[in-house]
Amino acid sequence: MESTFEGQSPEILYPCIWSYQVIGVDEALLRAAVLEVVGDLPHTLRPGNVSKGGKYRSLGLEARVETELERLRIFECLSKHPAIRFVL
Repeated sequence: MESTFEGQSPEILYPCIWSYQVIGVDEALLRAAVLEVVGDLPHTLRPGNVSKGGKYRSLGLEARVETELERLRIFECLSKHPAIRFVL
């Protein structure tokens, strides 16, 4: 079955709530890193999963973003933070 969206990006209407999944080793450091990046932007942070071996844990971040540039900046800053291993 061929997708009608193939080769196209979905349209995102701003402002909107955008979800990120941040993954790292230490939950307290993850929380601090997220707060450092989002500052006083309206957001929620909720506990996520713990890996099978217990080494990694995730947090779900939902933040209100005003523009695509802001959405991408948050993703980039989260991705580069030393306390965060992965961002989805």
